[in-house]
Amino acid sequence: MQNIVVTGGSGAIGSTFVSELARRYPQARVHSLSRGAVAAASPNVRCLQVDFETEDSLQAAAEQVAQAGAVDLVVVAGGILHQHDIMPEKSLREVSAEKFLTLFTANTIAPALIAKHFLPLQPRDRRAVFAALSARVGSISDNHLGGWYAYRASKAALNMVIRNAAIETRRRNAEAIVVGMHPGTVNSNLSRPFQRNLAAGQLFSPEVSVARMLDVIDRLEPEDSGHCIAWDGTRIAP
Repeated sequence: MQNIVVTGGSGAIGSTFVSELARRYPQARVHSLSRGAVAAASPNVRCLQVDFETEDSLQAAAEQVAQAGAVDLVVVAGGILHQHDIMPEKSLREVSAEKFLTLFTANTIAPALIAKHFLPLQPRDRRAVFAALSARVGSISDNHLGGWYAYRASKAALNMVIRNAAIETRRRNAEAIVVGMHPGTVNSNLSRPFQRNLAAGQLFSPEVSVARMLDVIDRLEPEDSGHCIAWDGTRIAP
């Protein structure tokens, strides 16, 4: 790979993707896109400050990335589970428009806009991967616990965006792969309030999760496009 993009490059998972991709592909240019200013992790990393909810900002970033050539890999690593006074709902009594708007904006709309501006930068004549971090709790058929209305719904909607984008992308490049990636439960600010009842071995460091996901990305085939894939390579039911 020669040209790589990671959005959400300042988060626990995103920053680990940036550093690991820079290490694995020292000949590549790794573009780290984040809301805040971030220092480059290595000489082949280029940091760009982007507002992911503003199309002009995304378009400007895409134009800068395009100067380095076709994009071989895009990793969308941003997202929100809780924020300030917003926490996952335990029942319908806790549902609010504010929670839904906040989580859908970060978890569904932003990745869709990133796909809009960065999928066209990928090559049309060879393998390319667009991978957006999703979650197992976005699976409708696998939902046996309930709760977490806004987060589950935003990730289920993201999975539909991924499916649609995979179908459209396949028409111009049969080797293109568009997938959701489930990272497992990662030791980060996102999961920290919910780690207490995890069984031993269910909490991953960002380094372990990212290494496993990159190994899975390396093995993806065109028939995987449109699906949500877990860190261990298994497909998650819609």
